Amino acid sequence: MSLLSAVNPRKAICMKNHEDRDKDLYDTLHVNVEKPAPCSSQVCLGSIMAQQGKTEIRTPDEVLQQAEDFLKQYFTSIRRSQSPAHLSRWEQVQKEVATSGTYQLTETELIYGAKLAWRNSVRCIGRIQWSKLQVFDCRYVTTTSGMFEALCNHIKYSTNKGNIRSAITIFPQRTDGKHDYRVWNPQLISYAGYRQADGSIIGDPANVEFTELCQKIGWKGQGTRWDILPLVLSANGHDPDYFDIPRDYVLEVPLSHPTLNWFKTLDLKWYALPAVSNMMFDCGGLQFTGAPFNGWYMSTEIGCRDLCDPQRLNMLETIALNMGLDVRTPVTLWKDKAMVECNIAVLHSFQEMGVTIVDHHTASESFMKHLENEVRLRNGCPADWVWIVPPLSGSATPVFHQEMALYYLKPSYEYQ
Repeated sequence: MSLLSAVNPRKAICMKNHEDRDKDLYDTLHVNVEKPAPCSSQVCLGSIMAQQGKTEIRTPDEVLQQAEDFLKQYFTSIRRSQSPAHLSRWEQVQKEVATSGTYQLTETELIYGAKLAWRNSVRCIGRIQWSKLQVFDCRYVTTTSGMFEALCNHIKYSTNKGNIRSAITIFPQRTDGKHDYRVWNPQLISYAGYRQADGSIIGDPANVEFTELCQKIGWKGQGTRWDILPLVLSANGHDPDYFDIPRDYVLEVPLSHPTLNWFKTLDLKWYALPAVSNMMFDCGGLQFTGAPFNGWYMSTEIGCRDLCDPQRLNMLETIALNMGLDVRTPVTLWKDKAMVECNIAVLHSFQEMGVTIVDHHTASESFMKHLENEVRLRNGCPADWVWIVPPLSGSATPVFHQEMALYYLKPSYEYQ
């Protein structure tokens, strides 16, 4: 029996694999979509960086509608859908919402929801690991000092002396929108960017505005290229506080190259732990505005984007000149050659220090396996092709040749 005959052909989307048509996939999971795409019939907004989810305060009816759907997913996952336990739990949630306008997830529901939100994350190439997420339930925290302690524990656990572990820390849910818990940093660990009088920037240009915000609330950096920004946290809707992360908690990798000995003289390095910290965890109708999470790096994130993007550290021409390449014309492909060597340096350096990292070819292969698994297990896998295809050697990876269906499921992680 073919895959297509196992599903309703009228609802199935055929996702062709242009490399091997025997690997075509059929998606029917999209019929469960709760969240509409940001696009309209006139315009596709698929390449917009920070697409806005519906993040305003929800009515009790909206909370109930999403809670009912989430509980169905949860009890189905443990093979107890429509069981007395399921019906009793749904009745309990209805009573809580009727009384207070909201409800609390159990710890097991929270853990399941956080993992499922990663599984549903259309832009993540590393989702094959979704079931291994470590969830730190910090809904009991009420202060910024408590948040800071929890995040230090998160950083220490996840860094794990270089053997990186995926984790999420979840702070109390939104109530009325005036008592939110927030981590204001885009990532838990990042480098400051200082704008100079002549317009130049010392450090990471991506973080200039956030660095200035930190300075406004009293933080003073050293003004160097590699200053670690503080954590800026707000608890219960209060004004934010800043906290310096202990330096021995931040694992950094000095960059060198296996054959280009001069590469280490560029004095480049990068931090080991990529932890997105300003997104909202949206689960069962509840909004967790403070829920930082991490996986581990794919080499191109550092070797292409962080180090070589012109609006970031912009090292491409410097590397090319040190390689003796002719940068006067694009015909020499100097950018391509320099970018490959930069990625080789990143992979070499992380591996030499024993820090977890994955190259874009291996990550692409694992995503193809994940895609196949998901079609088998739940008849589809939402994916954003624009983000899944790596920024280096795109068509040399299998994901480039695979059509993908982009739609949004909940639970989810949303931009704020």
